[in-house]
Amino acid sequence: MTSDLFHVYDTTLRDGAQQEGLNLSVADKLSIARHIDGLGVGFIEGGWPGANPKDTEFFRRAREELRLEHAQLAAFGATRRAGVAAADDPLVAALRDSGAGVVTLVAKSHDRHVELALRTTLEENLAMVRDTVAHLTAEGQRVFLDAEHFFDGYRDNRDYALEVLRTAFEAGADVAALCDTNGGMLPGWVGDVVNDVVESTGVRVGIHCHNDTGCAVANTLSAVDAGATHVQGTLNGYGERTGNADLVSVVANLELKLDKKVLPDGLLREATRVAHAVADVTNFPPASRQPYVGVSAFTHKAGLHASAIKVDPNLYQHMDPEGVGNDMRLLVSDMAGRASIELKGRELGFDLDVDAVKRITARVKDLESRGFTFEAADASFELLLLEEVEGVRPSYFETESWRVITETRPGDEATSEATVKLRAGGARIVTTGEGNGPVNALDHALRQAIQQLYPEIVKFELIDYKVRILDQGHGTDAITRVLIETSDGESSWVTVGVGHNVIEASWRALLDSLTFGLRRHDA
Repeated sequence: MTSDLFHVYDTTLRDGAQQEGLNLSVADKLSIARHIDGLGVGFIEGGWPGANPKDTEFFRRAREELRLEHAQLAAFGATRRAGVAAADDPLVAALRDSGAGVVTLVAKSHDRHVELALRTTLEENLAMVRDTVAHLTAEGQRVFLDAEHFFDGYRDNRDYALEVLRTAFEAGADVAALCDTNGGMLPGWVGDVVNDVVESTGVRVGIHCHNDTGCAVANTLSAVDAGATHVQGTLNGYGERTGNADLVSVVANLELKLDKKVLPDGLLREATRVAHAVADVTNFPPASRQPYVGVSAFTHKAGLHASAIKVDPNLYQHMDPEGVGNDMRLLVSDMAGRASIELKGRELGFDLDVDAVKRITARVKDLESRGFTFEAADASFELLLLEEVEGVRPSYFETESWRVITETRPGDEATSEATVKLRAGGARIVTTGEGNGPVNALDHALRQAIQQLYPEIVKFELIDYKVRILDQGHGTDAITRVLIETSDGESSWVTVGVGHNVIEASWRALLDSLTFGLRRHDA
């Protein structure tokens, strides 16, 4: 288990799951918990047992299936209801019976919420906090308090908000996490309040921030600076409205910028892998510009940057990306100078001489002036690089011709049929493929034509398809650019095609995609 001196507490499975459009099955939650445990956090909040069947089932299955190496599982729930003994409240019983060693209780700390939402008295609310904490600690569970709407309550009635914390602490709670539930605070305000709480109450303070002002991470760091020793957040900043504090950004800033050890040795290097693995389970693609773990976090495009990085990568990077398990990337674009081409070639395993760098730079700028883009299409750039270095482009078949027919009838969906004629393996091959659109039909026909010669393509799957219309002022006569992402089940690659229509551009991107994949698999 991780140290108890400083808590890193993940609430992806509970607060993060409240994000619009994010729906997790019990199996999803178990998988995410295993990934988060690999980051080395101290606590993983699994959900609210008793409040919904899915979370109750999660805790039941977790007892049998979840083996955590670093984290403790925490159950979330509320204090007892007004007028009911804690021992008799069924929701408190669900927490008690969850099997979780830690319970995080949400309690009202804003007087208006007590009177308007709970519809009880301020005195009864304190008794609800006291009784529930005391009951659960007597049952052998460790209790953390989430003081809901604390900062707003502090502003309206400081004395009462502080009394809620003291009551929980005196009843046996280990931590009182101050919640910026509405996400409206700024770092200076948070620091002042946390400092006052620490000095006035003596309780161990935690922080739980939402990102409605764009300051959730900054607010969390400000709280730590003021004395908080327990931070809550979610992977990838998931959460209701604009999300919660991104836990990776919080811990990376604490460890790398403030020299504060909060994770077990070496596990911060798992951050990028874990963030992307969780994104795969949630089916929410990770933001490319996400700090530390985004694919663009250490990406360089301008030639001036590349020239400096060639001398020393740290000249245009705030840290070594390996520290969070990420990589530096160099984009090839019309902004690229020779240094960008040289470094990108080296990244792909080519030692380019001066003449080759000049030729490739000139060709890239010419192609990009005609609509191509290589900054997002590394696979197409690698094929271009091979052609320039080796004098010939990799080729596994020779296209003779292709055509597509789309047919529609009243009341029916349109269907497409593609015919592809090519030469491969010393033979002329003609195949026809059908699909729900012209590109889909072309893909099917091309695969059928070469599948017997190159069975590897069965693994290839088109996983993303993007179309952009260039020179839109020309209307339907505009140039079209297509980006295709293909996967072989282990990795993926992106290719680009440009043409006078979307089908022509798609065909070119498809050819690059299959060519690159076959070369990768040593066809």
